[in-house]
Amino acid sequence: MAATHPDPELLRQIRIVIPDLNGVARAKRMSPQALPKLMAGQAKMPLSALNLDIRGNDIEDSPLLFDTGDADGFLRPTARGLLPMPWIGPEAAMLPMAMHREDGTPFGGDARHALEAVVNRLAARGLTAVTATELEFYLIDDSEGPFQPPVSPSTGRRGWGAATLSMQVMDAFNAFFDALYEGCEALGIDADTATSEAGPGQFEINLNHGTDALRMADDTWLFKLLVRRLARAHGFAASFMAKPYPDASGSGLHVHASLLDRDGRNIFDDGTPQGSDALRHAIGGVLATMADATLIFAPHAGSYDRLVPGAHAPTGIGWAYENRTASIRVPNGPNAARRFEHRVPGGDANPYLVLAAILGGMELGLTDQIAPPAPLVGNAYAQDLPQIPESWEMAVDRFSTSTLMPRIFPDRLIDNFTRTKRQEIAELAALSPQDLATLYLDSL
Repeated sequence: MAATHPDPELLRQIRIVIPDLNGVARAKRMSPQALPKLMAGQAKMPLSALNLDIRGNDIEDSPLLFDTGDADGFLRPTARGLLPMPWIGPEAAMLPMAMHREDGTPFGGDARHALEAVVNRLAARGLTAVTATELEFYLIDDSEGPFQPPVSPSTGRRGWGAATLSMQVMDAFNAFFDALYEGCEALGIDADTATSEAGPGQFEINLNHGTDALRMADDTWLFKLLVRRLARAHGFAASFMAKPYPDASGSGLHVHASLLDRDGRNIFDDGTPQGSDALRHAIGGVLATMADATLIFAPHAGSYDRLVPGAHAPTGIGWAYENRTASIRVPNGPNAARRFEHRVPGGDANPYLVLAAILGGMELGLTDQIAPPAPLVGNAYAQDLPQIPESWEMAVDRFSTSTLMPRIFPDRLIDNFTRTKRQEIAELAALSPQDLATLYLDSL
């Protein structure tokens, strides 16, 4: 889907924007007269801007700061080009960027470059990833202290109960969803089905599958930005926090993935519902890397409240056919569409890092021909399985000492992300759950 590019004659402001390692948008407002320089890659931003904690603070011991003079990097536009900002209007546009060093080489602390490197390694094998994302989020009223669902425009009441697949709830927020789909079309995001989910004010929207994993990550990141900004324009908040309410469903960022060969054939399809050896090796790789990569999938203090038994999010490391209690699910359907669904990532995760971790795990599984354990049958929560790290601290330790993560991510990114998370653990430990949720609300 092609984006609607802004009319330069109407522009009064341009934002150059780039996600940091937490997925938070870091930006500068620029004059439209600067557009030729921006398109030529002459915009600058400190390299350390991609390595800030969730509060926007520098990482105190980062080698990107005083040891190297807090040097600038150079921002180059991504292939998306100039995009509208539907929550502001035709006078504003944004230009998504990627970070480079002065000599033009990609900056190793940029999550988008990390994903691009994995995509390029797969391409060198003659493989193209087909990916799709499913995003769950909450609409929230934060105007009166503790979070609560927004007042329904149709009933004037708040709905605290489960509203799974509720047509009434979807109808009540129809104006917001009309604006959201219009915004997706303007940004070139191929958004598909929207549903009301189990939590109060919780919804899910699927993005259609595509053969450009970088674009899928771009779409997912831009979609999250669009949802949060449009919600504020409609008088409430929206958040992809993994668990905004302790007693309600968490929000996931599920990823569907398969691989095509040079002839466009799905290498997971062997003509049977069970799928090919390549499918099993790819699953073996993502299972082998799952515990070490949990920090990518669950990067924040509240992320681990979602990963608890019986809460529709996985806790054990295993796979199964058509079984949503497993961390890796192989859906049924036509053999030619054989794929798997990775159900571990939370809605609060950085989509560039998530896709890099998953595709990198697939590549590792194919390279090492990792055979997975037997597929699960029945309730995965009731089985004796290796477990996903159950705490933030455990996940940081696994990620930082892993021998597998350096096969997927640059050393610079591993070090930066580890330092970021350790600083956040130290600084956020004293905050109450409500203060934490308020901190995360508009960032995640």
